[in-house]
Amino acid sequence: MINIEELLEEFEYLNDWEERCDFLIDLGFELPPMPDSDKTETNRVHGCQSMVWLTTDLKQLEDREVLQINADSDALIVKGLIAVLLAIYNNKTPEEVLKINVQQYFSQLQLDKYLSSQRKNGLFGMVERVQQKARLLINQN
Repeated sequence: MINIEELLEEFEYLNDWEERCDFLIDLGFELPPMPDSDKTETNRVHGCQSMVWLTTDLKQLEDREVLQINADSDALIVKGLIAVLLAIYNNKTPEEVLKINVQQYFSQLQLDKYLSSQRKNGLFGMVERVQQKARLLINQN
């Protein structure tokens, strides 16, 4: 899976939104599969015009406990946006998640400029779900 630095670098070489959109869709095809058993109403992210499911788990990575995010959608572009979300947040500690200025990344990728308001709502719904889980994990410790 691509990290955010690689994603930002790749976007610099793509000339227009259409090329970037195609690249996002390609990234969506690389998402790890989500088991059908996780595609429940509880895991559904509301606010998006597409169906989106998202789970977060805590896992041990070397000497740190990090968030492991898994998500899926029934829309190709949304799968690409999930890949962006994973590039930003996956394998970060809950504390790191809450320190990330996600709006800055979205701006650099021009997602704030080219996404419809419904897609932006869905994207921010996913961001809120990840941040909410990070806050919950911090408060448990």
